[in-house]
Amino acid sequence: MNAVQSLSIAVQKRFGRQRLRRIMLGTIPFVVLLSLWRMNTVNEWLPPVYIPPMATILEAISILQDECTGLGGVLSMSPGCLFTNHVLSSLGRVGMALILGLPFGIAFGVLAGMNRRVSNALEPIGVFANAISGIAWVPLAIVWFGIGAMTTLFILLNTIFWLVFFNTLLGVRSVPRVLENSVLTLGGSRWNIITQVYLPGALPSIVTGIRMSMGFGWRALIAAEMIGGDSGLGFMIFVSASEYKIEEVFLGVLVIAIIWMFTDRSLLVPIEKWTIQRWGLVWRPS
Repeated sequence: MNAVQSLSIAVQKRFGRQRLRRIMLGTIPFVVLLSLWRMNTVNEWLPPVYIPPMATILEAISILQDECTGLGGVLSMSPGCLFTNHVLSSLGRVGMALILGLPFGIAFGVLAGMNRRVSNALEPIGVFANAISGIAWVPLAIVWFGIGAMTTLFILLNTIFWLVFFNTLLGVRSVPRVLENSVLTLGGSRWNIITQVYLPGALPSIVTGIRMSMGFGWRALIAAEMIGGDSGLGFMIFVSASEYKIEEVFLGVLVIAIIWMFTDRSLLVPIEKWTIQRWGLVWRPS
């Protein structure tokens, strides 16, 4: 047995054959895109102003960080600087919006879904709010709060809260009433109904709402930072585009995509596996 076969067997034992197959299939599109990107750089199908070489994007990180640590190691506050601070600023806003939006969205969604008449009355409001949530509020948010953190936080909360609230409401309302009556017949309280019937039954919709809210929340955040922000990845992309620094624009876009993929794979997918896949409420890919 040669070294390649030994390595292959060791990797399969470490990750499992099915999981390894999913990882390999998931990497194929990225390998194709990176190959085409490299081929474009070599063959110059499109000029660098449209698609910059990978090397210039890596250099952009070094340049931005060097600018930040200039002046004897003291951070400067120029718009093109503070790459790390831009990333942390966007992450902080998303984290704050999730801390505020998710609990309230789930709580109000459960309470509204428990009463059929209330849920029927609030469902159109949820549809209406989701239709205009996000970047549609940016102009008014700038008028109300000015340019800064409050504007982006307001946009994020609008996006996250209404998506989670609406999906939770639909999930709770879809739970069969017979399960609620069974718990009451056995002497259960309203709290038992919420924790043992509504939340587990609505969990697929709740998890879907969380994943959608985080995805749409990132989009709304970047748009809000571009128009009404004073820091963050969206602000960095907007300033770099106005200065024709295409490599920094690509850098910002790639960082956003990597952060979202890492969050989804490392946080949301495990939550889904520990809950609704474990209970057999959703299909598990083979």
